[in-house]
Amino acid sequence: MPLVSMNEFLPKAKAGKFAVGQFNMNNLEFAQAITDAAIAEKSPFIFGVSEGALKYMGIEYTVAIAEAAAKKSGLPIALHLDHGSSFEVAMKCIRAGFSSVMFDGSHYSLEENIAITKEVVKAAHAMGVSVEGELGTIGGVEDDLSVDEEHASLANPEEAIRFFEETGVDCLAIAVGTAHGMYKGEPKIHYDIIQKVTDAIPVPVVLHGGSGVPDEAIRLSVAAGVGKINVNTENQVACTNAIREVLAANDSVYDPRKYLVPARAAMQAVVQEKIRLFGSSNQA
Repeated sequence: MPLVSMNEFLPKAKAGKFAVGQFNMNNLEFAQAITDAAIAEKSPFIFGVSEGALKYMGIEYTVAIAEAAAKKSGLPIALHLDHGSSFEVAMKCIRAGFSSVMFDGSHYSLEENIAITKEVVKAAHAMGVSVEGELGTIGGVEDDLSVDEEHASLANPEEAIRFFEETGVDCLAIAVGTAHGMYKGEPKIHYDIIQKVTDAIPVPVVLHGGSGVPDEAIRLSVAAGVGKINVNTENQVACTNAIREVLAANDSVYDPRKYLVPARAAMQAVVQEKIRLFGSSNQA
């Protein structure tokens, strides 16, 4: 099965009150773990790829790995640019074979964010590619993105509705109290903002910073209208912890496969647990 746009499953997610997971691909083992988890759960999913990951893996390898996963699994899989910084980066990914892109203009004024996002949507939709936009400022650290708590800001529901109406994005990430990375305390999610926005627009709301969010908070977010949830840090932690355990137990290990196999298994377990929590099992 070829890679598909998020429109192959996000409308169904919104109608069915479940969420599809975006799991970031950072290397081959991440891709294998995510794909095998989705196969086991019969779930659609999204490979998220940040600009940092693109620099690390190379865009050609990234697309080839995602296409191989889609062919092997037979599942609806979207290859999605995560936090694209410009129109040019989004177009580069589309030309390379990405089936979905995000333009993150949250650091611009509302007017400029709308204007650039609208251009991305126009070009992407002409190619059958889905687009995610973002409003509000999500705190935390992800690759080169770093926003401290002081400068994180919640999305304004009225502005979010206007943003959708003027851009026509296929899903909308709004800042509702989550953050990238792992939490020091429990996040305070503003379900009222999610509900106001999702009641007013026909596309799903996206929850960034899904790693470490309590299960009940995830369930409440999905019930309020979240249809896409991003997870990266939990997989990174699971991968690294598994590698550390192997090397700590036997310092003579030098074959990467000896520690990457358990790392891959650890990530698969995380992804399967998330898929079940999001409610997307058996939705492929």
